Amino acid sequence: MTQAEEAAEPVEQDMEIKAAIGEFTHEISEFSSAIQQTLQKQDTRMTQLEKKMIRAARPALAMSAETALPHTKAFAAYVRTGEDDGLRGLELDAKAMSSAVAADGGYLVDPQTSETIRSTVSATASLRSVASVVSVDATSYDVLVDHADIGAGWASETGSVTESATPQIDRISIPLHELSALPKASQRLLDDSAFDIEGWLAQRIADKFARSEAAAFVNGDGVDKPTGFLSYPTVDNDLWSWGNLGYVTTGSLGAIVDGDPIIELVYALGAQYRAGANFVMNSKTAGTVRKLKDADGRFLWSDGLAAGEPARLMGYPVLIAEDMPDVGNDSFSIAFGDFGAGYTVAERPDLRVLRDPFSAKPHVLFYATKRIGGAVSDFGAIKLMKFGTA
Repeated sequence: MTQAEEAAEPVEQDMEIKAAIGEFTHEISEFSSAIQQTLQKQDTRMTQLEKKMIRAARPALAMSAETALPHTKAFAAYVRTGEDDGLRGLELDAKAMSSAVAADGGYLVDPQTSETIRSTVSATASLRSVASVVSVDATSYDVLVDHADIGAGWASETGSVTESATPQIDRISIPLHELSALPKASQRLLDDSAFDIEGWLAQRIADKFARSEAAAFVNGDGVDKPTGFLSYPTVDNDLWSWGNLGYVTTGSLGAIVDGDPIIELVYALGAQYRAGANFVMNSKTAGTVRKLKDADGRFLWSDGLAAGEPARLMGYPVLIAEDMPDVGNDSFSIAFGDFGAGYTVAERPDLRVLRDPFSAKPHVLFYATKRIGGAVSDFGAIKLMKFGTA
């Protein structure tokens, strides 16, 4: 290598280093610019979110104009005046229009009102709160139950294996029945814009539906209504078979004198059901049972430790259902079981309201309907207490 080449080599290396540093600096600058743009976008989004939160927190009167959604306006207009053009022109999600056919003379309740009714019904002291609740789009709901065990046996290395027993599958069909309410209001009230017609209508329908449902889930005969669990055949638990509800007796006609029958009722239920079990009784029966003590003088009943928690009997939650029968001769006033497995409520998720301004002038009738059914789905998951001797 010549002296000229040796002198030129450091110069070339310096130029390569400067070029590399320049390229690295350019990349750092581009990266910094991208980070700044991303932060700017996030800052813009956070600002928009804060504006929305502030707007949502305004008082009702300040935001009344902004929350007047199209479906709310259309439903309010239909309820007050019978004007259905707004409902006809709405484009709703297909799932929300599952069965609201205008040709049938009914319309789907707007989402806000429908949710008010659903939450109120669910909050009532009804078997719905502990049962299995399913939504269906058909006229019935079938439950497949495997209530027999598969056979098994021991086999040797060289011995033949014989055919074992086959499990039995039962199909329990739960038909859906129509539940209706028919509240009315005067036209003058409907013309008064200060009257909360949607809230009033939701509350009236919820009250009617809650009472009707709760009674049917306990005592319904299955004729145009759900089949209540007390409507099924009952047998002594020692003779229990599928299709019947087993019971234990208190040993006293129309009375219970100690806590032994309660203990017997708890352990009459299979171990696989006890983990999710509840007691069901009405207030009068609860007043009698909560006085019971064990042999050491300790009460079997304990109140909930926190607000909203149910009372407990033998450590199991107690549901106060006023449609359960009072204590009487041979009455089934207490039920114990895993109602999530033992009783199924099937319902269609839609609610229909038909406005009738002609049948009760000068009042306007509102015919609201929904479809619901209920039946025992596992006869081994529910046990009863009979206030009798046999």
